[in-house]
Amino acid sequence: MIPRTWRISQRSYLLLDALILMAADMIGLLVRFEYDVPLASAQSCIRTWYATVPVRIAVMSVFGMYQRLWKYSSVRDMVAVAASVTMGYVAERGLMSVWPAMGLSRGALLISYLAAVALIGLSRFRERLFAEVPTGHQSDGNDGSNGRSAKNQACRVVIAGAGSAGSLVAKELAAHPEMGRTAVGFIDDNPAKRGGVLNSLPVLGARSELAEIIERYHVGEVIVAMPSAPGSVIREVMDACRDLKVKIKTLPGVYELVDGKVSVKQLRDIQIEDLLGREPVDLDLDQIGAYLAGQTVLVTGAGGSIGSEIVRQTTRFKPKSIILLGHGENSIFEIEQELKRRHLGQHTVAIIADIRDEHRIDRVFEEYKPDVVFHAAAHKHVPLMEANPEEALTNNVFGTRNVARSADKHGAKRFVMISTDKAVNPISVMGMSKRAAEMIVQSIGSTSQTKFMAVRFGNVLGSRGSVVPMFRRQIAEGGPVTVTHPDMTRYFMTIPEAVQLVIQAGAMGKGGEIFVLDMGEPVKITRLAEEIIRLSGMEPGKDIEITYTGIRPGEKLFEEILTTEEVATSTKHKKIFVAKDAEPDVEALRATMREIAVAVDGGAGPHQGRESLMVLLGSGGVA
Repeated sequence: MIPRTWRISQRSYLLLDALILMAADMIGLLVRFEYDVPLASAQSCIRTWYATVPVRIAVMSVFGMYQRLWKYSSVRDMVAVAASVTMGYVAERGLMSVWPAMGLSRGALLISYLAAVALIGLSRFRERLFAEVPTGHQSDGNDGSNGRSAKNQACRVVIAGAGSAGSLVAKELAAHPEMGRTAVGFIDDNPAKRGGVLNSLPVLGARSELAEIIERYHVGEVIVAMPSAPGSVIREVMDACRDLKVKIKTLPGVYELVDGKVSVKQLRDIQIEDLLGREPVDLDLDQIGAYLAGQTVLVTGAGGSIGSEIVRQTTRFKPKSIILLGHGENSIFEIEQELKRRHLGQHTVAIIADIRDEHRIDRVFEEYKPDVVFHAAAHKHVPLMEANPEEALTNNVFGTRNVARSADKHGAKRFVMISTDKAVNPISVMGMSKRAAEMIVQSIGSTSQTKFMAVRFGNVLGSRGSVVPMFRRQIAEGGPVTVTHPDMTRYFMTIPEAVQLVIQAGAMGKGGEIFVLDMGEPVKITRLAEEIIRLSGMEPGKDIEITYTGIRPGEKLFEEILTTEEVATSTKHKKIFVAKDAEPDVEALRATMREIAVAVDGGAGPHQGRESLMVLLGSGGVA
């Protein structure tokens, strides 16, 4: 911290700079005339200060020299100092050209300029210097420290990653000793960085040497400062620290950093999302902005895990209005309140409606005329839908048809349906209903001016009802953690990652596509459970048991990303593919929809509707 007696107000800098400029002129004269300044030259210089000093100060003011917070100054601020002083002297030289008797000789003026740059730069950057240098004062003992310094009390920290994020962490730790952390150095696998110094801290070695470095330097905490690091890197750090009594913190992952800003205040414990994290999504922001900026965007299922994240990500692109449509009043209320807190200027409308109510949905579209529709509303739990097939059929199939028809009728520009890998070669009623919904979107889009598309991806980490929250609850209760089968595998993505790709796919769609997201390698659920147990500070099989309960109705051992008839073709985005398939047989689809409606509403029962779907999808449902 800078002592108050050393701080200078912005207003006081005006007076300080005036004194510095006058002193610089005197220095210029002394050096130019080798300390034997002619009296006439000195008097001429002093007489013109009433004009030359205000001119230089005015130019410096234009460059923002009296608005900057110098405690947080950077290289750019140093450039601004040099530029402002330079332009001030250029302006003075202009005055001298029209008033030859004014001011200094050219030699003295050059020396004055160099002295002014140095002195004004020093006057500003001493604040940053004091902010960077520890105060070093001792405790008086009243806080129970027995006279030990704050530095000695601080937790010793090693920063994993000697890059831009690591540099920022080191700077903030040095500037904020009240955080109780003192950095001792970096670790980095880049051979060019080993033995180097960054922010006055040494690069101590590679990740493979982490355990030795922790013991040698008595480290109490490791901060992983690599927001774009793959999960394997974070796992290596955890493995190196497993038997040592150290804490591991990390910065938010790349998908959480929507605004790109990193702060030490965001440090948090390692989460399962970090271990499975992959490289950042490369978004074409101009392309996305072109279809979302200034538009009315409707999100169905806006209170759900995916729908609410679509809402959050969409706000980045400044839409004219966001329509939050959902059936659960509490979840819609929560996302509406979040937008009000975080995005005060964003116009939002919260609507409680059931997508199965065709007339209600049509009235919403008629009133708000959305330009872009993200259809995220769906029933998604496979075993639950096996027990309640009529809900999957009426919500996922007929609800999707209602929303898609209204989008077509009222002239929406784009319609993006959120689909699932469970729609691929489905054996569950949930998967069948989502595959039928894809076909409905394609069939309506084939004759519409609206660009209809679907985006298909796997499980999302941390979504409501997913395995990760369930495992955490089971661990909190003392176990056991239940897994259906030791060989069960699933594709996983983080929610922000999936949503960013959905929004990007929506920008790329020309109508009729089923986009498939690159979900990386499938993950064994058993491995996922083991990692979550370890992240909770326990050992699987020792502190928390893992038990197997058997595959549930409608579940597969593994999921697929393409049907047997589909092939994937690449797009300009390396993580987004298009599933190429034959066009749906519209007549067969309509006949099946009628059969399902009769089965659900009549006496045949929902299971008959499921049988009709199986016949449609069993034949491919295509011409």
